Amino acid sequence: MEHKAQNEQEMVMLTLFLKHAPGLDLDAIQSKLKSKDWWSRFPIEGVELVSWVVAMGFGQIVVLKTPAHLVPAINLELERSAWGVFNTECYVSYDFVPVRERIIARVKAGGQ
Repeated sequence: MEHKAQNEQEMVMLTLFLKHAPGLDLDAIQSKLKSKDWWSRFPIEGVELVSWVVAMGFGQIVVLKTPAHLVPAINLELERSAWGVFNTECYVSYDFVPVRERIIARVKAGGQ
């Protein structure tokens, strides 16, 4: 197995599902997030925010692009700042658009 050069960082994408904790209204959510300094602490330094959407009735869906070595720090910040406000789910993810485009081109050319 080849090792990456020291200046090359393995990048991963994380998709975070931040489900609203039951029983909290918007004022309670905002108050808790403010008290935990959420808005200045998350996402952590060195992480790219790819998207952040609100899904009505569900909560928020956040996609981050990050060096793999920062995943534990992201998890720690979620534990510090998001727990009690959101029920969190985290998934390693990737951008499927380039793959989809290759599949479409292959199918148009007669392949599968």
